[in-house]
Amino acid sequence: MEGYVGKSVSEPMLDYGRPAEVYDLPNGQRAFQWEMQSSGVMPVNSYGSANVYGSGGWATATTTQTNYVPYSQSCRYTLIGERDGNDWIIVSFRKPTLGCE
Repeated sequence: MEGYVGKSVSEPMLDYGRPAEVYDLPNGQRAFQWEMQSSGVMPVNSYGSANVYGSGGWATATTTQTNYVPYSQSCRYTLIGERDGNDWIIVSFRKPTLGCE
């Protein structure tokens, strides 16, 4: 989001569509917020071992199993703008939560 500082709010709107929320701030600035969703699956490996006895004696058998765990995450991105005629120019942004950067 830092790349939008100094640019018109139309730039992030062209990239991400209309903001989900727009707030007028007490200091005359305006906050524009976009909600981004991501989802997918994450591989989780589990390991095991067992001692087995065969014709050659004792041996250790090791197994690996991969399970895929679904995840879904919602991230909110905020750009702060100041009025410039009929436009809003982005002057700052708020960092999203740690997992969203």
